[in-house]
Amino acid sequence: MRAYFLTFFLVGIALALPAKAQRSIDFVGAAQEGDALIIAISDEKTLDGLGEVIGEEALANVRRAITASAFEAEAGATASFLSGAQAFGEIHLVGVASEGMRARDWEDFGGRAAVLAKATKAARVTVFAPGVADADIINAAFGAAIGQYSFDKYKSDMEPATGALVFVSETPGATRASYRGERAHLAHSVKWARDMQSEPANVIYPEEFVRRARAEFKGVSNVTIKVLDVRAMRRLGMGAILGVGKGSVRPPRMMIIHYSGGGSEAPMVYAGKGITFDSGGISIKGKKGMWMMKADMTGAATVTGAVLSLAKSMAPVNVIAIAALAENMPDGAAQRPGDVVKTMSGLTVEIMSTDAEGRLVLADAVWYAQEQFNPSLLVDVATLTGSVGRALGDEYAGLFTRDDAIAERLSAAGEEAGEDLWRLPLHPNHKLQIKSVIADIKNGDTGAPGASTGAAFIGSFVKEETPWAHLDIAGVDWLTEAKATAPVGASGFSVRLLDQLARDSAK
Repeated sequence: MRAYFLTFFLVGIALALPAKAQRSIDFVGAAQEGDALIIAISDEKTLDGLGEVIGEEALANVRRAITASAFEAEAGATASFLSGAQAFGEIHLVGVASEGMRARDWEDFGGRAAVLAKATKAARVTVFAPGVADADIINAAFGAAIGQYSFDKYKSDMEPATGALVFVSETPGATRASYRGERAHLAHSVKWARDMQSEPANVIYPEEFVRRARAEFKGVSNVTIKVLDVRAMRRLGMGAILGVGKGSVRPPRMMIIHYSGGGSEAPMVYAGKGITFDSGGISIKGKKGMWMMKADMTGAATVTGAVLSLAKSMAPVNVIAIAALAENMPDGAAQRPGDVVKTMSGLTVEIMSTDAEGRLVLADAVWYAQEQFNPSLLVDVATLTGSVGRALGDEYAGLFTRDDAIAERLSAAGEEAGEDLWRLPLHPNHKLQIKSVIADIKNGDTGAPGASTGAAFIGSFVKEETPWAHLDIAGVDWLTEAKATAPVGASGFSVRLLDQLARDSAK
């Protein structure tokens, strides 16, 4: 029977499809009749054992189609064929490297497989990676889980669930248990953070963020949640976060999620910027792209997501997420450029720009973290500056720290997790640039480099003895081009990194 050949462009498939629900992820020992097949291929020898699965005639048809199309199994390349066999109508090939495949590379393979799976109407799609260890099958399944993500809640043409995406494993039961014990929770947490980023600001505001987080942690062991309202923050002297929230009818909140899974060790603390919408306040932004400021709470979403993953998988760590939540709006009660606020630490800040609000909410958050928890490591995460994106694009988040060893730890965790960091400078001159004439420091009008002076501002509230790092994720939080494990839109960047960092510390 003649084999028919058709090559798809990966992004083109995704754009052409109507909205579809995400497929469930599972593991099997073999394909079954009627499945669409997706196969990892590094060269034609990869296909040698496939005849036992699809039949020798169908395999011969695939080989002829590969030759006719001049398909080269380069990493990331995809091709799709009609097999010419009754049992399996579709066969999709995804190129992988012949050697040196890292965990993140198998995740990318899984993400590409998931996008191909969304293009087929088959009830079940089976993924083969011949000769690959089950650990990397799990990596591929994780990549598929987050790679098929889409935020379709408000679309009227949403199609119903389309079935399962299953991965062939030599020991499917054990592989399934391992995946569900850890990586499935991480995938869910990444997608939860993306959902929070994607929701419009008329839906997500400080109190609703808290409500949704509480719902996610309901019933999870060893977790306590504390929420500071306006009265509590006033009592603690948190003038910075309160100043940011003054212009909104939706009051600020500071949420502290404490997961205790590691005995008596001092906790790691992740503090996230949670501006649920950033108009710029009185220093109002231009209209172009302001809609994206609904995602200015990404730091809070990702630190919450990381702790959610760790807690649900019962990781042997102590870790705390602090979400510093406020809406930055320009009503008559809003703070003004030129105002002076007093932070919880006692330092005073001259407000040079109300659009430099993220560093203000984090000033009180990181000080609270140190006073309450004496963390073994403090990491703050924020969509802080446009300058970091101009410097690093969407390939790296900016990493700032005073400690070389901490820089190495975070960079290694990012490499392992598939979320890369690039260290940027913290120079003594940056502290001089934030000095104010009438207050202790100022929050803007500092000149270049903006990402470094923003980090220096937050660092002013971190004690010298506190191990600390600042992640500026403003260039990587929202993608304008799809990646293998993330579509256009919210990326959930840093959930995977922070999860990995905590697990590494447990080792």
